[in-house]
Amino acid sequence: SNFILANAQVSKGFPIVYCSDGFCELTGFARTEVMQKCCSCKFLYGTETNEQIILHIDKTLEEKKEFKGEIMFYKKNEVLDNCPADIFPNVNALLKVIVTLPTFYELTDTKMYYSFVTKKTEKHKGRVKTGSHFSSARIRSRTVLYQISGHLHSREKKNKIKINKNVFGDPPALPEYKVADAKKSKFILLHYSTFKAGWDWLILLATFYVAVTVPYNVCFIGDDDLTRSTTVSDIAVEILFIIDIIFNFRTTYVSKSGQVIFEARLICIHYVTTWFIIDLIAALPFDLLYAFNVSVVSLVHLLKTVRLLRLLRLLQKMDRYSQHSTVVLTLLMSMFALLAHWMACIWYVIGKKEMEANSFTWDIGWLHELGKRLESPYSGRNSSAGPSIRSVYIASLYFTLSSLTSVGFGNVSANTDAEKIFSICTMLIGALMHALVFGNVTAIIQRMYSRWSLYHTRTKDLKDFIRVHHLPQQLKQRMLEYFQTTWSVNNGIDANELLKDFPDELRSDITMHLNKEILQLSLFESASRGCLRSLSLHIKTSFCAPGEYLLRQGDALQAIFFVCSGSMEVLKDGMVLAILGKGDLIGANLSINDRVIKTNADVKALTYCDLQCINLKGLYEVLDLYPEYAHKFVEDIQQDLTYNLREGHESDVSITIHTLFL
Repeated sequence: SNFILANAQVSKGFPIVYCSDGFCELTGFARTEVMQKCCSCKFLYGTETNEQIILHIDKTLEEKKEFKGEIMFYKKNEVLDNCPADIFPNVNALLKVIVTLPTFYELTDTKMYYSFVTKKTEKHKGRVKTGSHFSSARIRSRTVLYQISGHLHSREKKNKIKINKNVFGDPPALPEYKVADAKKSKFILLHYSTFKAGWDWLILLATFYVAVTVPYNVCFIGDDDLTRSTTVSDIAVEILFIIDIIFNFRTTYVSKSGQVIFEARLICIHYVTTWFIIDLIAALPFDLLYAFNVSVVSLVHLLKTVRLLRLLRLLQKMDRYSQHSTVVLTLLMSMFALLAHWMACIWYVIGKKEMEANSFTWDIGWLHELGKRLESPYSGRNSSAGPSIRSVYIASLYFTLSSLTSVGFGNVSANTDAEKIFSICTMLIGALMHALVFGNVTAIIQRMYSRWSLYHTRTKDLKDFIRVHHLPQQLKQRMLEYFQTTWSVNNGIDANELLKDFPDELRSDITMHLNKEILQLSLFESASRGCLRSLSLHIKTSFCAPGEYLLRQGDALQAIFFVCSGSMEVLKDGMVLAILGKGDLIGANLSINDRVIKTNADVKALTYCDLQCINLKGLYEVLDLYPEYAHKFVEDIQQDLTYNLREGHESDVSITIHTLFL
């Protein structure tokens, strides 16, 4: 990866149009110091560099041939290094050499490199046709260009950017619960760990199971059935609750002061004084009595309802999932269904108790009405007759759901005073739940689709604008592509519109955070915090789609651009002057007096590009306010620019690669 890409069409100079990060690391030079220099890398020559090798390289470049050998180079820090190098002429589809690709290797890579070359030579010996080196060079060239155009987003600005620690300060210390892993015992569970989160969801499902089965067993099954089919699952849930108690004695928690407590003694005291009693009662193994066929009384069933108090722990964790609309929606609907289930159980108990308490001729309760319709009437106080438990439960749930949602049809209705009082209470609770649950459901659904609705609204407005003004197809396509690209990046949020109502102090801090990548350039290292705060208000975000021109030759330069992602090319008269990528700064050397800058080339996007631009008008305003920094800025920007667009500031070689991608 230690390569440079240079023009092969210019008879003198062979200017560099791209250099890799590996080359910068190998030589110690930054990209801004390498761009537009000669491909022969004379800036790396020294007193011990062999003159014959220098002449051989110059001749090789002039004749556009391949070179392999070693040359004595001097790195930027004057460290001497014997560097293996090879130079390949790269061709386009017409077999015309237009690009030269010099590659350099460190001494540690030399043995591996020559072993690789030897194996390749032996493998293809006797089978390579004339001009085959052009084919391999073309493959190598395309690989390099693919790396440049497709993978620039993964580059790190190791030599380009220096962190301005005076402005942004030292990085904040990690929270205690992130660095305390080494201090805790291996038998202590972290409350934020993945295992604990999965265990909490398992206990939540078990709690919902208890909330469903306990009221059903108490009301519908009672003491009649000692061999219930759910006995095994009930025992399994009790075992889970017991294990959960053990885990809670060894799980960290956050104290009121915000610290994570890892000490076992403090954890035990905290748990015993909070949820231990409720969890202990919920974990009592009542169902083992059924397993051993021990007769139990109704009081035992009622004690099991204490397990429902574990649902209170769900409210404690609701805020953790409040930002997940789908989870909140599911929990709200589950709670509504659970409430309907509980009220169905109560509805059945009311009908059953009234039937047992009244005379043999009592036949006006809802259970009697249901039995008549299903042709399974109750006979006196014999509650074992009548419809099956399954039919009765379904009818009870149907009535409570229809009452809670206020859409009752009257086919299951309240007849007695007690039933009517319960129905009134159900309707009142239903009105409250309807407002609480379904109001939240509506808000969640609207929030989930608000961005989707806004996107389609703006898309329709854009298409209507195009149709009304009869824009040509090409212009229409460019507008739609730009709109879709910007939407995918910022999700339709206009940062300027969003921050305009904030006070200047807060807005400056926010914009400094949003633009900290460009403000960390060494160009702004000597600027004061107040200067950077003022400057951050003039930094905007811009986007370019592939094929779009950021700047045109001869235009007045309006801003300085910093490439955050993507790759771009600088063109002049159809020639590629430079290939730019992430971390590059595009602009011109500034003058306090001459503030009108004409661009000397076009800047065109090769991929989708994310840019940050400093408006020159705002920049001059800030420099006028901070004259002590203005002089330093004017001096430093010329060294930090990857490419200078000022007209008349061309380097010695003004023509470079010709239509590189043809």
